[in-house]
Amino acid sequence: MYVCVCNGVTDHDIRQAAAAGCRSVAELTMRTGCGATCGTCLDFAAETLEQARAQPIGCVVPLPVLSQAA
Repeated sequence: MYVCVCNGVTDHDIRQAAAAGCRSVAELTMRTGCGATCGTCLDFAAETLEQARAQPIGCVVPLPVLSQAA
């Protein structure tokens, strides 16, 4: 999912940055460009980064299962 549409940064990009040692939103912006244009995404980017840093490395968070109409 895109977190920063202006710079094309996804939640996956943020998780990768966290796994590579990114510790703050300022550092995330320097690494990915997330929030560098309009800044609207910064709250969600910070939340995503915090959640990613809280996960053990290699931990896979399951995606919700969508039911299909029969």
